[in-house]
Parts: sequence; C-alpha cells; structure tokens
Amino acid sequence: MRPGPQLAQVKSRYFFQLVALSALWGAGFLLTRIATPELGPSVTAAMRIGFGGATLALIMVANRLRWPREHWRELLLLGAVGVAIPHFLYSWSSLFLPAGYSAVLSVTAVLFGTFASAWMKEDVLTFSKLFGCAVAFVGVALVVQLGPMQPDARLLGGTALAICGAALSGSTAPLLKRATTRMEPLAITASIHVVGFLLLSPFALWNLPKANFSLGAVSAVAVMGIATSGLAYWQYMRIVKHVTPVAALSSTFMVTVFGVIWGHLILDEVFTLASYAGGALVLVATILVTGFNPLRRAVDSAIAKP
Repeated sequence: MRPGPQLAQVKSRYFFQLVALSALWGAGFLLTRIATPELGPSVTAAMRIGFGGATLALIMVANRLRWPREHWRELLLLGAVGVAIPHFLYSWSSLFLPAGYSAVLSVTAVLFGTFASAWMKEDVLTFSKLFGCAVAFVGVALVVQLGPMQPDARLLGGTALAICGAALSGSTAPLLKRATTRMEPLAITASIHVVGFLLLSPFALWNLPKANFSLGAVSAVAVMGIATSGLAYWQYMRIVKHVTPVAALSSTFMVTVFGVIWGHLILDEVFTLASYAGGALVLVATILVTGFNPLRRAVDSAIAKP
C-alpha cells in the first residue's frame, strides 16, 4: 500500500513543523540529563508530565472543551504505555547515558512503530523497511560499542532502558492515529498526560525526600513539561491526524540530530567518528523504514508544475 499524491503533499506540508518539534524534543534529552541526577527518574518524569498535563488542562478549560471520559480505557493505555513508562525509562537511562547517546537510541522508536503499524494494518512491511531495521541496529551497536564510553554494564543497562522506552513510545503510534478519528488532538494529549502523571505520582512521592529541588533542575523540568511534553506534543497530535503513523514518527530521526547537537554544544559531550558513523546509519535506516524523503517530494512537486 503506497501513499497517494495527496498524502505526499500532506507530508511535505507538515515537514517543517516536524523539524521545529524535533529541535524541541532534541533539547529534551539535554534537559533530562540536567534534571534527573538532582531529582531522580520518577520525580523528573512525573513533574515533566505534570507540567505538560496542567498546561494542556488549562487550555482545555479556557476553550471549554469536554474531556473524553467515555474513552477512558483507551486513554489509560496510551497514558501508561505512550507517556508515563517511556518518560520514566528515558529519565532513568539518562543517569548512565550522555544526552547524545539517548537521542540516537530514541530513533529506534520508528522501527517499533513501523512494525506495530504493519501489525495493526495501518502500514505494510517492505524489503526496504526490513533492511532499514537491520541497518538501524548495526548503527546502534556502533554508537554503543565504539563510542567514547566503555561498553560496561552501566552503559549497556542504560541502552536497554532507552530502547525499551523507545519501543513502547513507538508502538503506540498506530493507536494514537486511531484515537484521532474519535477524539480531538488536544483532548487526547491532555488526557494521556493527566493519566501519565497520576500513574507516576505514587512512585514520585515515594522518592520525593531524596530529590534535590535545585533551580536548574526545576527549570529544566518546567521547560520540558510545558514546551516539549505539553505544547509540542499537542502540535504533534494535530499532525498525526493528517498523516500516517510512520510518517509522523519520521521526525524522530531529526530529533536524533538535534539531540546530538545540543549535547555537544551545551554539555560538551564528545562523539567519536565511529559514533557519528553509527548515528548516520540509524538516520539512513529511518529513511528506508519510513520512505519519507522531503527532498524527493520537493523535486516531484517542482516537476509537476507547468
């Protein structure tokens, strides 16, 4: 099943919005790296989701929108698997991984999202997609084993946590797409963040006495919650409503680029040549898996003009 011309136009239309969102989400790995050592994984994740949920809830109230309570089972699943658990795992992995590593590993969400979309009949698997999956895992292996950090138990454990978070987040892509056929993007985004916050709150309260609420950590979490988890996720859901799940997930490869850039510029994280080679393989794999090439769309559009 190939996307028709209209879908290709929609992809091109939203591409630059996805670039902007990717820059914000790439910064999220940097901010998580700043906040988690001070607050701990559960408090960081709960506060981030809480700030996002509160922001979106205020927008819901201001616009007098109703909460889709009749879909509570669906929202509970999306809030747990798509928001709460992945954010907790990403926060936990940031204790062991540089921000750039986490950004590269997060791109595997596209691979899991592709398989989930095919399984749910939202997309089909092709040879290029399967080949792309193989290339991606080679790239991840290069990043983890040949980067500046030694592949010890801490690095491998952090890698496993990050990939598990990516797997859960990516696998919900077709579910989010289907949800937009029954609910408004704002209602979905606000609801799953409120659900995610409620699910993580008991763990955050348990670890609250150990948290160090420094100005830098709280500021980092507030920016993540309001900007990346709140407003940016809302915009992402608006895009998901108009494109296929895999096309929307294609923004993840740009998140990788921005994550590495922010980590290098602000935290002075070092990537070796092998690390960049592995990251490049992951990006190539993502293009193979998604079939999303905005440059090709632009050329096709120019040729089609009279």
